[in-house]
Amino acid sequence: MKSVERIKTLENVTVLLRTSLNVPIEKGKVKDVFRLEAALPTILYLQSRYAKVVLISHITGKGTETFRPVFNTLKDRIPNLSFCEYSIGPIARETIRRMVPGDVVMLENLRRHKGEEENDETFAKELAHMGDIFVQDSFDVCHRPHASVVGVPQFLPSYAGFTLMKEVKELTLARKPKSPSLAVVGGAKFSTKEPLIRCLLASYDHVFVGGALANDFLKTKGYATGASVTSSEQNQAIQELLQSKRLLLPLDVLVAKEGALRAHARTASLKDIQRDEAIYDIGPHTAHALIELAHKAKTVLWSGPLGFFEHGYHDGNRALAEGVSARTLSVVGGGDTIAALDALNLLNRFTFVSTGGGAMLEYITH
Repeated sequence: MKSVERIKTLENVTVLLRTSLNVPIEKGKVKDVFRLEAALPTILYLQSRYAKVVLISHITGKGTETFRPVFNTLKDRIPNLSFCEYSIGPIARETIRRMVPGDVVMLENLRRHKGEEENDETFAKELAHMGDIFVQDSFDVCHRPHASVVGVPQFLPSYAGFTLMKEVKELTLARKPKSPSLAVVGGAKFSTKEPLIRCLLASYDHVFVGGALANDFLKTKGYATGASVTSSEQNQAIQELLQSKRLLLPLDVLVAKEGALRAHARTASLKDIQRDEAIYDIGPHTAHALIELAHKAKTVLWSGPLGFFEHGYHDGNRALAEGVSARTLSVVGGGDTIAALDALNLLNRFTFVSTGGGAMLEYITH
């Protein structure tokens, strides 16, 4: 897809911009503005060239969520921004018809319509009819076969926004890491992370598995994991991965009674986890080893938090982030990982922070 900068004339052109407005909202307010800030360069670029900019996006949820809180957050950052309570239909079309060059309108949550996730052709056509050209800048949904992602480009000249172009550039570098290299995979859901781990083992010198994901590996190796979150259905696949000398697991862990906060945790060896204790983070010996690997690495890729950060388990996340050298190509992604690092004010330690979670994993593994 060609860059938006290759569009010769934008003045008075209606641009249907698929951007990322999918942010966490609590009690009617936006909780995290990371993706919104990433979306601004493309929006403001189109606006500065006097396009009529129509923002389309979604919010993850039940399909009834509204963009009103997102609009309230962005209205002071984007001049001439307005909000339309519809995403298709006569009112949406009339709102767009009344726009003048330099205006920006935010249409309502696309997932209020079944046609979005079903990639309904009629829905895609209705969206496409509201613009002259289409710009894709929502990397976080590029792996989704939805109407606003794969349907609309069938009917309009299509370009890539700045966020999408940067994601592709930086993640392409991460797919071909300079050695020595370190990949860190945390979080949970082994079934979704297995392809990533296999891919990384083929290209990275060291692949460390942490978070709840590591519990499955430790259990397969015969260690007692107490009350830790585990899943046993992937035992054979884990056995295969454990044969790789590049795969690294925690050397020690932080454990506590189920649901306990960080203040009540203790450091334990892998052979000293009690039946009523759960693993909530990596231990100090593991953190030290990770810091050394991260500091020496020329490439670091990280997806998935290492600790139960919602309960104050920040030790592993902090150690890894602080261990990343300024001279290292360091890429981090995934909503939970970013939230954990943002809580520690450590996002600036990385050369690139991806707006994608599943999309980043899909791009790295294909």
